[in-house]
Amino acid sequence: MEPSQARTLSAVALAYLGDAVWELHVRRNLLSPPVSAAQMHTRTVERVCARSQASLLIDLQPHLMTEELELVRRGRNAAMTIPRHLDPATYRLASGLETLLGYLYLSAPERLVSILKLCDEIYHHGPTAPPKA
Repeated sequence: MEPSQARTLSAVALAYLGDAVWELHVRRNLLSPPVSAAQMHTRTVERVCARSQASLLIDLQPHLMTEELELVRRGRNAAMTIPRHLDPATYRLASGLETLLGYLYLSAPERLVSILKLCDEIYHHGPTAPPKA
């Protein structure tokens, strides 16, 4: 899909897709080394929950381009029903990450791969310094 077409989709639609992209990425990474199904499930839930996504986005933001930051903003500001058990700010940050991932999945698969690798680095090793401009 052309970036111009992907930009016409609502932030909610992009977040819906991005949620699936992120969960599939996490699940794929948990296949090795082999662990029980229960352990895979527990680890997946830990990484795909809104709190984990929000924390990841905070560390990821310095690495994003201006257009990507705008997509995150769109996702954060989209009208969504926020679960009662979550802080609204946390949910909005997670939605911003999902919006970005959904957009990149549709319009820039190479950049998506780069962002997902960076997300894994942040998750496993903590935040890294953004590249110098």
